Amino acid sequence: MASTTISRPVKSPAKPPVGTRVRTNKWFTPWILVAPALLWLLVFNVWPSLNTIRMAFTNAKPLGGKERYVGVQNFQQILEDDQVMNALLNSVVYMVICVPLLTLLPLLLAILVEKPLKGIAFFRTAFYTPVIASAVVVGLMWSWLLDSRGAVNNLAQALHVVTEPIPFLTDRWLVIISAISLTVWKGLGYYMIVYLAALGNVGKELHEAAAIDGAGAVRRFWSVTVPGVRGAMGLVAVLVAISALRVFSEVFILTGGKGGPGGEDLTMVMLIQQYARGFTGNLGYASALSILLFLLTLIPMLVLARLNSKGDK
Repeated sequence: MASTTISRPVKSPAKPPVGTRVRTNKWFTPWILVAPALLWLLVFNVWPSLNTIRMAFTNAKPLGGKERYVGVQNFQQILEDDQVMNALLNSVVYMVICVPLLTLLPLLLAILVEKPLKGIAFFRTAFYTPVIASAVVVGLMWSWLLDSRGAVNNLAQALHVVTEPIPFLTDRWLVIISAISLTVWKGLGYYMIVYLAALGNVGKELHEAAAIDGAGAVRRFWSVTVPGVRGAMGLVAVLVAISALRVFSEVFILTGGKGGPGGEDLTMVMLIQQYARGFTGNLGYASALSILLFLLTLIPMLVLARLNSKGDK
């Protein structure tokens, strides 16, 4: 005897009320949404980058005129330019000193202000204030402080620490150290915020367990805190390295835009600016220098990518 099967009617999905339907099935809808950002990226990022690469192989001038293809002549000139080698040295020294200082000091600062003490919010705000201050204003303040007749030299002479003013702004390496001090002071608060977020992921129970095992504050710092924020430390180190290689404002303001005595304190960005400005500037050569600087900034990013890939494994 054949059995009969009674199928239940399938309910169709409920339709949204009339007037609330959103038509998202058009192929161009996503393009309309991303068009403003894409246009911005093409006009202000992609096109200038491609144009810089093109000009690096020409003798382009700021006022235009007939451009001529010069091949790799600009890059050959870089190898023979003592100013470039000097600027590279300054930028690399700047990076080598800034990276450890701005990687460790903000972490220590974050550990201090992380504690739930009364009035700690005031210190957090005070440490972050230099970040939002104008780089030009801060640079002028530091130039007044470090001038031969500034507050620092006057205080040092009044205390009989020195008999002659310290040439903070006229000696080649003292200018670099003064600019590094300004960069570190201004960047402490910014990277402190990064570490405060990272410290939130370090379990308190780990510190408690280490303390029960007899580990002191220093041992807990190296065995618990540092491994817990290792990713943030790598990110901060790379950001600091890139910023240090591209330093401009600090040295420019402290040296009055002249690059120190005889231009010995010029950084790579200042050198690019000097070659590109003015009616007789050499945009082609400045573009070649820009490409060199870009390749230098790629190195820290590749190191970070390598470290991240090892961490994923």
